[in-house]
Amino acid sequence: MSASWQTSHMPDLTGRTAVVTGANSGLGIPTAQALGKAGAHVVLAVRDLDKGREAAAAVPGSHEVRRLDLADLASVRQFAASWDGDLDLLINNAGVMMAPEGRTKDGFETHFGTNHLGHFALTNLLLPHITDRVVTVSAAAHRWVSGIDFDNPNLTGAYNARKAYGQSKLANLLFTLELQRRLSEIGSPVRALAAHPGLAATNLLRTPNPMLRTFIRLVAQDAEAGALPTLFAATEDLPGASYVGPDGISGMRGGPALVSPTAAASDPAAAGRLWALSEELTDTSFVMSPRSS
Repeated sequence: MSASWQTSHMPDLTGRTAVVTGANSGLGIPTAQALGKAGAHVVLAVRDLDKGREAAAAVPGSHEVRRLDLADLASVRQFAASWDGDLDLLINNAGVMMAPEGRTKDGFETHFGTNHLGHFALTNLLLPHITDRVVTVSAAAHRWVSGIDFDNPNLTGAYNARKAYGQSKLANLLFTLELQRRLSEIGSPVRALAAHPGLAATNLLRTPNPMLRTFIRLVAQDAEAGALPTLFAATEDLPGASYVGPDGISGMRGGPALVSPTAAASDPAAAGRLWALSEELTDTSFVMSPRSS
């Protein structure tokens, strides 16, 4: 697809339910707004309920706000346990970027624990309810690393913010690859896809560097354009394990289109190894109901 694809091309989503993590800021806001405008019932899954309610006021149609802290597996379990009924779309959008060294409540490196493990656990716990697809937001930053540091995924004693963020975004793609393999293996109609926004001017790109701010202002897309690959992956008829991003120069901007991840992000052995590690760390596993398979 070309840059001509816009939210106006989305199908009618009336009667469908979508969960958007991190829907109170960044790409989450225009993602939730577009889904609501298309008729979906949108669940804004957010860490801060007050900020979530403020964001929800701008979401058209039917919506609700529920608390979810991806850096706390107890919160993830509580969110999933409270779910009742079908869930058509799970949009794993929330994330942290280039944060100082830190740990989640469960002791995981902040990026790996929030961006990957939190969404890994959430997806597995919600899978029995999911009827259509899971879209996980990765980033071109997955190219910053050559692989997952399986011997030290928390980067203990070797922390680097760029490596930590890149590893978590690579993990998002390997997770999508292995999830789709498992879904296909049992004949499930549910699909797993990934997307990246290119260079989008969201709160994640705030910087005190004046030269970098100027570069972002000149090159970056706005949040609405950055959300298009996610929305495209969530609503267009695409094969499982598809990866969607901007079709412009260096993948920084442009219309949503199928793009290629790195070889490291396409490695089935690494995807399987990451899955096994993630199951161990989160104490969650792949379970589908008979209805979904």
